[in-house]
Amino acid sequence: MGDYMFMLESHLSPGQSHVLNQVRTAASEAGINVFLTGGALRDMLVGLPIIDVDFTVEGNGLKLAKAVAAQSGAEILEEDEIRKGAKLRFPSGVLATISMARQEKFAKPGSKPHVQPATIHEDLRGRDFTINSIALSLNPASRGLLLDPNNGVGDIAQKELRAVTSFTLYDDPIRLLRLQRFKVGLGFTVAERTLAQYVNAREAGLEKRITPQLLLEELRHISNAQNIADLVKALDDEKLLTLFSPGLTGPQLNMPGLLKLQKAKQMIPHGVDFRLSNFGLFLNVLTEKLSITEKADLVRSLGVDDTTVEQWQKLDARSKKLEKELKSAKLQKPSHIYQVLIKAPGDQVLFLLLKSSERLVQDRIKNYLQKYLPASQEVTDGEVLAAGAQPGTPKFEKAKAELIAARLDARPKKVQPPPPVEAPPPAPPMPTHAFARKSG
Repeated sequence: MGDYMFMLESHLSPGQSHVLNQVRTAASEAGINVFLTGGALRDMLVGLPIIDVDFTVEGNGLKLAKAVAAQSGAEILEEDEIRKGAKLRFPSGVLATISMARQEKFAKPGSKPHVQPATIHEDLRGRDFTINSIALSLNPASRGLLLDPNNGVGDIAQKELRAVTSFTLYDDPIRLLRLQRFKVGLGFTVAERTLAQYVNAREAGLEKRITPQLLLEELRHISNAQNIADLVKALDDEKLLTLFSPGLTGPQLNMPGLLKLQKAKQMIPHGVDFRLSNFGLFLNVLTEKLSITEKADLVRSLGVDDTTVEQWQKLDARSKKLEKELKSAKLQKPSHIYQVLIKAPGDQVLFLLLKSSERLVQDRIKNYLQKYLPASQEVTDGEVLAAGAQPGTPKFEKAKAELIAARLDARPKKVQPPPPVEAPPPAPPMPTHAFARKSG
């Protein structure tokens, strides 16, 4: 059991670890069982960075979410009274969901489900794909126990996508898009029966029953993908991308920009808190070739909120100040560039990498991503402690910043070439008389 907890801790960022401890403590105080579920465990077992942290509780998840928010200062972004859950954003920027373990029954494809409380085992048996129906207990008596009633771990090992039931894709058609997201994002194959279910659901046109709210939520998930261009192309090939906007096809689909965005996202070092708002940046690139009317139609049809619209459509204007700073001749040392960019929102950094016409700006961002950020991660807390600073204090942060600056600005040591190896002196010639034949 400890092996899974160790694996989890090695995949979580410091902020995510803190959130996990806060939720676990709040659940213990409330006397309810809590489990880490869904994407976090899937990504951990696959070896991918964990994006969102999802918790499932055997009890009222919404009530627990409000208690966690009150204790931690987290902001509740969404509430779901039917499923008794909520989505939260913590002060560190970590996103998490806390939901009630439940069973959902659909009267017809795409209809609103009838929801009722359930045990964690019943909840897992009613999920979409086996790779998402895994849970890790965070409770004191069973901490680290892995629950896997559908053999999701085995399917991850086989790199296979398998629907939990024969009605998975019919009950909730948004799963048709999720299937493509997991297939492309994980590089998995689709099990034969699941593929047959997909084909039948598409022939029945069930994708047309997906609600705008679920389409918007899926688009947010797509924006978090690492191989974002490959995923968008797969959705276009499957004639599913036009569900978001009829204009997203053919020459109006900005595939060159999406490929650049994919490469840029893959330059971000693993484990860095990059403060990246994926959704606004993604929409900016995805809709670049759409008309103003088509963009407005997308906003209206999907119900995109005002905050997201501003992140998307005003990204260019918000990035101008950062671009001006990066062009400054005052940035003479790597540490100067690092200090400017470490404070900047990640979506502005990548936007300028994609769109800036200034070669100097692009080069400085590339150096930041490929050299300065990785070098800054080499400075450990142990080195800061050795300098006499205590964790959690302003002095600690200042000392760490000074060590990072010194590391970045240090001139690389010149490697001295090894001294030349002298050739051994030639052997003296053998006297000829040694081989002379004696005369008889």
